[in-house]
Amino acid sequence: MMRELKDYLVFVARCAARTLDGDWRYLLWMTALTAAALLGLNAYCKQLAAGLMVTGMSDQVSWGLYIANFTFLVGMAAAAVMLVIPVYVYKDETLHDVVILGELLAVAVIVMCLLFVTADLGRPDRFWHMIPFVGKFNWPISMLSWDVIVLNGYLALNAHICGYLVYMVYLGRKPSKLWYLPFVFLAMFWAISIHTVTAFLYVGLGGRPFWNSAIVAPRFLASAFTAGPGFLILTLQVIRRVTDYKVTDKALMMLRNIVQVSMVINVFLLFCELFKEFYTDSAHVASAKYLFFGLHGHHGLVGWIWTAMALDAAALVLLMLPLSRSLKYLDLACLLAIAGIWIEKGMGLVVPAFIPTQLGEIVEYFPTLNEWLICAGIWAFGMLLYTLFLKMTIPVLTGDLRPRQ
Repeated sequence: MMRELKDYLVFVARCAARTLDGDWRYLLWMTALTAAALLGLNAYCKQLAAGLMVTGMSDQVSWGLYIANFTFLVGMAAAAVMLVIPVYVYKDETLHDVVILGELLAVAVIVMCLLFVTADLGRPDRFWHMIPFVGKFNWPISMLSWDVIVLNGYLALNAHICGYLVYMVYLGRKPSKLWYLPFVFLAMFWAISIHTVTAFLYVGLGGRPFWNSAIVAPRFLASAFTAGPGFLILTLQVIRRVTDYKVTDKALMMLRNIVQVSMVINVFLLFCELFKEFYTDSAHVASAKYLFFGLHGHHGLVGWIWTAMALDAAALVLLMLPLSRSLKYLDLACLLAIAGIWIEKGMGLVVPAFIPTQLGEIVEYFPTLNEWLICAGIWAFGMLLYTLFLKMTIPVLTGDLRPRQ
């Protein structure tokens, strides 16, 4: 037992040592991410000292940029299932070599989700109220308690699967199915649950009619299965350019097919939502009117949402054309889709539900520089974490890192 523990610690130490080795591009990338993360930390310290008054949020609009990013990133994490299902359910080996990279992305993204929730708390020391047996967890009544369970559970599942499989590759042993396959299938259902529960958080708030729709959860999943694989397409192309890891064009084209179909479903569900909002022209359409056209002279989000619509439409057209089989245009389509969905599922979903208030008051929300710096810092930390994971994992997968004889 002690020998196995020692071997594992040596494995971790050797992997960690690889993160310190790289050419000037790697060092420049890591320096830039570290600097951005530190700027975000400095901004967060200012928020911690002064309170949420340094943000653009208010009593009327209590969720803003932090929760917008959280919502988008939960989808990015859930998208790992789109790599797992073809490999483990349909036995398609096309994505076999990149499935671990997708699960590593899920781990990094879930950490980012938790950091955005922490930033939004204002008083993170009060988080103890959510800890089972310590605070009042209020499970199973509270959807927030469900969200805590599914996010942390998904993080633990992916960390275990990735860690075990990579360690077995390092040792040159065949992984025992008992130790990873049940967790893989559990993670498939868990991935769906994390975005579904997040959607239920919104839908369950009866006082916010903008969110009261049965298709919020399907919309979340469709956008997740567009943005997540799209981000992975961009990442995999960088990986195969700067490392010896082999990523086939066939794998990229399969991911393109996933993005293509998901984008069609996402745009269709958005159209259904718009029909429901505007055709009936009920009193509850006020939030949607504010979002798309402005309300009583207030137009804070109009530019955001029409930009998202333009980006989504351009991405859909590119993905539907044979042109996107060229990696250059596929990259452009993925960038447009990711940006459009970030706006649509972030600022275009979270903020409008608070405007107008239940009393008819209109208080607009504009993120402050401090909020943008914190968000940039969390994104930089997440990308830093993912880069470190890749730097430790790829040498093992390529056979460059093996136990010393």
